[in-house]
Amino acid sequence: MTRRSMSKRAAIVTVTSVLALGTVGTVAATAGPQGDAKPTKKQIAALFDGWNAALQTGDPKKVANRYAPDAVLLPTVSNEIRTDRAEIVDYFEHFLPNKPVAKKVETYINVLDGNSAIDAGAYDITLTDPKTGVKRVVEARYTYEYEKRGGKWLIVNHHSSVMPEG
Repeated sequence: MTRRSMSKRAAIVTVTSVLALGTVGTVAATAGPQGDAKPTKKQIAALFDGWNAALQTGDPKKVANRYAPDAVLLPTVSNEIRTDRAEIVDYFEHFLPNKPVAKKVETYINVLDGNSAIDAGAYDITLTDPKTGVKRVVEARYTYEYEKRGGKWLIVNHHSSVMPEG
């Protein structure tokens, strides 16, 4: 092996090593902070409380802000599946005049990782007829799937349906 071929080989090994290290560094940087810890079940439960508080404002846009732009909402009192912000706002424009107040009856929270969790169970939703003031309780089951996007926890899937044997 000549001195020139040895130099070429050393240069190729060096470039390959630098590229490999650069790739590893890039992967580590895009994977997120190493200190990202899983949220607690209590922290995930508080997301529901925030959603419920948004209902109390009576503002459909504030409620819709709790949802990701590409969220899917399978609502309690509508047969229409909502798949974008405008449709979710529309649902809450019609739902919020009933002054809904949700209260969890049973809950099961699964923290999947530092950026996703599922909260499923049963809740009672008290609705007030806007014309008569008469209250009724809707017993329903629910599932909220949350994702942390841009540092903010958002609902990406929300299913709520009246209990079939209620």
